[in-house]
Amino acid sequence: MLEVSNLQKSFGGLVAVKSLSFQVPDDSILGLIGVNGSGKTTVMNCINGIYHASGGSIRFNAQEVTGRRPHDVTRMGIGRTFQVPRLFRRLTLVENLLIPVIGTRSSNKALTAQADALLAEVDLYRIRDNYAEELSGGQQKLVELLRVMMFDPALILLDEPFAGVHPNLCRVFTDQIMKLKAKGKSFILVSHDMTSVYRLSDHILVLDQGETIAEGDAAAIQSNPAVVEAFLGR
Repeated sequence: MLEVSNLQKSFGGLVAVKSLSFQVPDDSILGLIGVNGSGKTTVMNCINGIYHASGGSIRFNAQEVTGRRPHDVTRMGIGRTFQVPRLFRRLTLVENLLIPVIGTRSSNKALTAQADALLAEVDLYRIRDNYAEELSGGQQKLVELLRVMMFDPALILLDEPFAGVHPNLCRVFTDQIMKLKAKGKSFILVSHDMTSVYRLSDHILVLDQGETIAEGDAAAIQSNPAVVEAFLGR
C-alpha cells in the first residue's frame, strides 16, 4: 500500500531523516518507535504533506505522494491524527466530524447520520452537541480518529494516540484500531506506549537520529541490543 524509498528530510544543516526506506502492506499495522527527536513525527509529516521531503520517494497505491499538499494526500486516502488533537474547540462533536466532508456528493442528512453512528460506536453520541473544548484530552483524540474515518481512508497515521489517555479510553481506542484493521485499513502507529505497540503492530521499525537501527516483530525488537542501548544507554 505504502512504499517509502530513501526518504530524506533536512532543516538547514540538521538532517532529521536519513535515507529511510520501508513498506506498509495492506491490512497491516507498522509500529514506528524511537526516543524523542529520532524523526518519527517528521516521517509522518513528510507522508501526509505537511513537510516536503528533501529527497527520496513516497508512493501510495503506486501513486507518487512526494510533494503533494496535505489535502491532496487526504483525498488519495491517507488520514492523520496528531499528538495534540487539532479539533475546532468551539464546534460541537458532530460539527467537527462533518468538517472534512462538507461539499461532498453525500447529502447533509446522510453525513450527519454517518457522524452519529461513529460517535455511538464509542459511546459519545450522548454528548454529540457538546463543544469539543469540553472533552478530555483522550476523548478529543478519539473524536479526531472518528473525524478521519468520515472520509474512509485506506491508511491512517496515528501520532501518539495513547499519550496522556485514561486506560479505559486506551482500550476503546485499541478496539477501534483492531476493528478498522479487520475492515482492511492499514496504520502507521507512532507511540511511546511499548505495550500497545508490541500488541498491535505486525512489524516494528525503530529509528534513532533519523535512521533505522532495527526492524522486525515484537520479539525481535525487544531482544535487539541496539534498541536497548538507544532507549536505555549502554
